[in-house]
Amino acid sequence: MEVELERKQSDSTKAADDEDWVYDSSVDYKGRVPLRSSTGAWKASFFILALEFSERLSYFGIITNLIIYLTQVLNQDLKTAVKNVNYWFGVSLTVPLIGGFLADACWGRFKTVVLATLLYLLGFVLLTLSQYVPSLKPCESSSDVCSNPRKSHEIVFFVAMYMISIATGAHKPSLESFGADQFDENHVEERKKKMSFFNWWNSALCLGLLLAVTFLVYVQNYVSWAVSDVIVLSVMAASFGIFLGGIRLYRYTIPKGSPLTPLAQVLVAAFVKRNLPLPQSPDKLYELPESRGGDSRILCHTNNLRFLDRAAIVEDHDLESSESALEKKINPWRLATVTRVEETKLVLNVFPIWLGTMVFGVANAQGTSFFIKQGNIMNRKLSRDFTMPAASMYSFTAVAMMVTIAIYDKVVIPRLRRLRNNDRGLSILQRVGIGLGVSILVMISAALVERKRLHSLDPNQPRGGPPISVFWLTPQFIFLGIGDAFTLVGLQEYFYDQVPDSMRSLGMALYLSVIGVASFLTNLLITIIDRITERFSSSSWFLRDLNESRLDNFYWLLAVLSGINLCVYVVLAKRYSYKNVQKS
Repeated sequence: MEVELERKQSDSTKAADDEDWVYDSSVDYKGRVPLRSSTGAWKASFFILALEFSERLSYFGIITNLIIYLTQVLNQDLKTAVKNVNYWFGVSLTVPLIGGFLADACWGRFKTVVLATLLYLLGFVLLTLSQYVPSLKPCESSSDVCSNPRKSHEIVFFVAMYMISIATGAHKPSLESFGADQFDENHVEERKKKMSFFNWWNSALCLGLLLAVTFLVYVQNYVSWAVSDVIVLSVMAASFGIFLGGIRLYRYTIPKGSPLTPLAQVLVAAFVKRNLPLPQSPDKLYELPESRGGDSRILCHTNNLRFLDRAAIVEDHDLESSESALEKKINPWRLATVTRVEETKLVLNVFPIWLGTMVFGVANAQGTSFFIKQGNIMNRKLSRDFTMPAASMYSFTAVAMMVTIAIYDKVVIPRLRRLRNNDRGLSILQRVGIGLGVSILVMISAALVERKRLHSLDPNQPRGGPPISVFWLTPQFIFLGIGDAFTLVGLQEYFYDQVPDSMRSLGMALYLSVIGVASFLTNLLITIIDRITERFSSSSWFLRDLNESRLDNFYWLLAVLSGINLCVYVVLAKRYSYKNVQKS
C-alpha cells in the first residue's frame, strides 16, 4: 500500500509548524496506516536503539577478546589467530550484502531483523552449551586455559560463531535502515532529525561497545567465558522483547522485488540505444508525469555518466499513442525513466567511494587484532590485586567516538549550518575524508609506540624484562575512535542516503562490507608480507612471539598506504555528484 503524504491543514495555513504534518507513506504490520507527529519517529527509534545496544554489546564482546580466546583457550599461534579473527570479522561484514538484498527484495526490513535476531539467539545458545556441556567443554579441567583443547569444542565453537556471524550479516543493515526509515524524507524537521539519528545510533553502538570491553571482557578473563555467554544471551533476549514492544509504532516499507532488476533494465536499454544521439535538453528524456510515491521519489537529471541517458530516449515504437495506456505499453528493457537512469548512476557512483575507503578498513581492523594482542603482553596492572583485560583498552575508542559525535552533532554542525546556510553544514564525503586523515595518525601512533616497546626490551632478561605500561597504546585507541566518529558514521549516512530509495538495506550492507572486505585484504596482506620478509630478511614480521616480530614496520606500511589512499579519495570526492531529488 502506498499513500501520499497529506496535510492536516488547508492551503491557507501552509506556514504552520511542521509538527502538524500527518505521515502515511507506509503501512504497519496489519496493513493500517500510522498517523503521528514527527516526535513519533523518536519514540519508535527508542525500541530500535535498545536492540542495537544489545547486539553491539554481544558483537564487541566477541570480537574484541576473540584473539585472546583463540590464543589462550584454543592454543592457536599468533598468525593463525589473527587470520581467524579477520575471517570471522570479514564474514560478519560481507554477509550483509546478502542480508540487505533479502530485506529490500523479499522479506522486508522488520521481518529480516526478527529472523536474524532469532538466529543470533540460537548461536549464543549453542555457544553457551559449548561451555557448560561436559563433553563440549574446551578441556576437562575447570581452567579456561587449555594446552590441548577438545576437537568437539572447536567444532561447536566455530559453528556457533559463524551462526552469529551470519545473523549479524542480516541483522545489522536491516535494523539500521529500519531505524532510519522512521524519519520521513519529505518533512523538514524529520529530515534534520534523521541526520542526528545516525549520530545517536552510533552513541548506542558505543555504549554497547563500552560495556562489552569493560564489564564483559573482565568477566571473560577473570570469571569465565561461560558466564559471559549467559549474560549476553539474557541481555539479547530482553532487548528483543523491548524491540517487539514497539511494533505498533513503527513505519514499515513493503519489499517490491529485486532492486537490481531496474538497474539491469537501464543498462540493457542504454546498450540497445547506444548508437542514438543524446538530446541537447534533458527535458526530451522520458519521465513519468508524477511521483510514484513511497520509495520512488523523482530524481533530477545529472550530467555525469551521460551514456546511460540513452535508456530514457523515447523512440516511436517505445510508446503507444494512447496517453492513458502510457505506462502499460512500456517495455522496461527498452525504455527507462530519468529517475531509473539516475538511480543506476547513483549505484555506479558508489563503488569508487567504496574502493576509496578500503584502506581505512584495513587500518581499522588492527584495533581488534594486533592492538589487543600487543596490550596483552604489556603491563596491565592497575593495582596489586587488579589486572586490566587488554580488550578494555578499546573503551578509549568508545569514549573518544561518543565525545566526538556529541561535539560534532551539538556544537560543530549547528555552527556550520549557520555559517554555510544549509541543513547539513559539512558534506557527507567531507566528514568521511576527515576520518581517513585521522586513520593515518592511528597508524603513525601505533608504529611509534611499538618501536618504543621493542626498544624497551632487555635482551639479557627472559622475555625482555618488565614490560612497559599498556596505557602507551591510549593515543592510537583514541585516534581510532575519532576516526570512526567521522568515517564510519559518515559512511553509514552516505550509503543510506546516496543509493536508490528501494535498496537502502543493501546500501547499509555496502557500508559494512568496506570493513568486511578489508578484513580479508588484511589477511592477504599479512600472508604476502610474511612470505616476502621470510625470504628477503632475517625473519618474518609476524612471529609467534611479539617481542621478536616487527609490527612497527607493518604499521608504518599501513600509514603510507593510508596517506596515498587519502589523496585518491580527495580526487574522487571532489568529482562526486550527490543525489538530487525533485521537491514536491
